[in-house]
Amino acid sequence: MNSDEIVTIVDASGATLRQALKTETHKHGWLHKTVIGCLRYGDDWVFVRQAADRQDAGLLVLPVGGHVMAGESDVQGLLREAEEEIGTRNITYKYVGQARFHRQVIGRDENHLFIVYEITTDDPIVLNHEAVALQRFTDDELRQALVDRPKIFGEGFYFVFEKFYPDYLPASWANRWD
Repeated sequence: MNSDEIVTIVDASGATLRQALKTETHKHGWLHKTVIGCLRYGDDWVFVRQAADRQDAGLLVLPVGGHVMAGESDVQGLLREAEEEIGTRNITYKYVGQARFHRQVIGRDENHLFIVYEITTDDPIVLNHEAVALQRFTDDELRQALVDRPKIFGEGFYFVFEKFYPDYLPASWANRWD
């Protein structure tokens, strides 16, 4: 998404308040929608390793995520982001939930209302410039990686999994967003 694009500022429930440039939105920390796609490929989870210029550089994150543009529905944003980030709009999706994710990162005040979907596809995954690799995990492999190598995952991943998939996290994990 281009930094000069327009996003919709929302309240905590997702109701529209006004529109603004993305750069101004991050400058002022205004709450706005971001779609997140948790990708299942067969029975596996798929994550991508972020490129060096991204907010979770070098870490594994959910493969589909981006701002919902002004005038765009959440599903339209999800399909657009899936095409941009994994190379296909041919996905099935199921709404999981929404939650506010707020952090300071790479000089921005990111105050996002995450609209989370679980998505699936059978198409080959083609990454764009935002990711440098993908990694697949079975359920058991993911649970074990979260115990053995928790620092390989980014903040956004943890936020989504704490809110919507807590059974994957180790019992010792301290939820920092509640």
